[in-house]
Amino acid sequence: MIEDIFREYDIRGIVGEDLNEESVKAIGFAFGMHLRHLGRERISVGYDARLSAPDMFEYLVSGLNYAGLRIFDIGLLPTPVGYFGVFTHKFDANIMITGSHNPKNYNGFKITIGTDSFFGAQLKTLGRQVAEFMGSGVEIPTNTFCEKYNILGEYLDYFEKEFANLKNFKTPFVIDCANGAAGVTACKIVERLGLNAKILFPEPDGNFPNHHPDPSEEKNLVDLKNAISENGLNLGFGFDGDADRIAVLTAKRNIKGDELACLLSLNMKEPKILGEVKCSQVMYDEINRRGKSFMGKTGHSNIKKAMKELGIDLAAEVSGHIYFKERYFGFDDGVYAMMRVLELVAKGIDLDAELDALPVMYSTDEIKFKTTDTAKFEIIDKFKNLAKNGISGLPAVRDMIEIDGVRLRFDDGWALVRASNTTPIIVTRFEAKSPEFRDEMQRVIMGALEEIAK
Repeated sequence: MIEDIFREYDIRGIVGEDLNEESVKAIGFAFGMHLRHLGRERISVGYDARLSAPDMFEYLVSGLNYAGLRIFDIGLLPTPVGYFGVFTHKFDANIMITGSHNPKNYNGFKITIGTDSFFGAQLKTLGRQVAEFMGSGVEIPTNTFCEKYNILGEYLDYFEKEFANLKNFKTPFVIDCANGAAGVTACKIVERLGLNAKILFPEPDGNFPNHHPDPSEEKNLVDLKNAISENGLNLGFGFDGDADRIAVLTAKRNIKGDELACLLSLNMKEPKILGEVKCSQVMYDEINRRGKSFMGKTGHSNIKKAMKELGIDLAAEVSGHIYFKERYFGFDDGVYAMMRVLELVAKGIDLDAELDALPVMYSTDEIKFKTTDTAKFEIIDKFKNLAKNGISGLPAVRDMIEIDGVRLRFDDGWALVRASNTTPIIVTRFEAKSPEFRDEMQRVIMGALEEIAK
């Protein structure tokens, strides 16, 4: 069913199957009519390095034209540059055609209206409208008319002014653009500011000939790690396909998003910082020493909404999505996050030393429990009921947080069980004061999920 590609945060599917001429034209038209209903008509459209981008752009623009919108082509760019255009009020809405970190046969659309993400129930309603239109038999003619707009130039000007304090900063570091869209902005920013960066794979190439653009997978960080080691350096940055997510590496460690939040708070006065349910308890405790922490749902749309409601200065996801409202606009931008980390280093902050000083906790990465889209939420509900009565083999639950799935706090650690909003999996994560208790939580809870799923 076409509605299945309308996920919680974006539209995502396989090119040629889910996303084809008929469906993408229908998406453009249905969304265009929604904008018209809101009294808005100026929309920018950009895309990442996916090989299917030209076709997706043609079909989408044709649908938007059929709805009577005024369309601006902003070109091949990181997704955050698309956000920048609407957050600076150049356009009424933006659609970025991006497959992000998904396999190269995927593509999709991230939609923003004004400064609000278009997500959740709104996307589901759009999916039903698209299905109805596709069933009507109406054929949308190809019409790729649009106006060019150089939002990239304005974005780069902003960076050059905002980070003038880093002009000719001499500390060497490595950037891995992963043949994604990051090379479009990172290279020019390095050049404008005279930074001492070694840049890997800056050319956008949807074949991703060197490695897949997903920095959450250790195998995709091998080239970055090797460049750091071979050049005797202590800092490197990696990006996903549309550059809204960052990996930060030193010679010693891969710094996760929640650890980054702790570091970035060092350069902020009494910060209000939002974490997701997967973030370490250490992050929440550390932030509360210098400001105030909040816990919220995973996902860029949920986080942007919560940031507005709570007046948040910075938000972080473990996966490397970092959202800055202090000195920025409140959206996730991997290249901007890189610049804020460089500011820390320029001030003499030793990233490794700061993290070494934090309480030692033993965490797992995300552990994925495969199921189906229909079963995952049922499993979560049954697990919640089980947890409320106590889980055999584990100590008493001290606290149960149900913001997004269920996060169980014990005296010596915590466990998270939540349904992914984008894939047919349940995501788990475990953190404890000892590796033994971490492993015991994992063994017992994963076993419980197996039993529930039978």
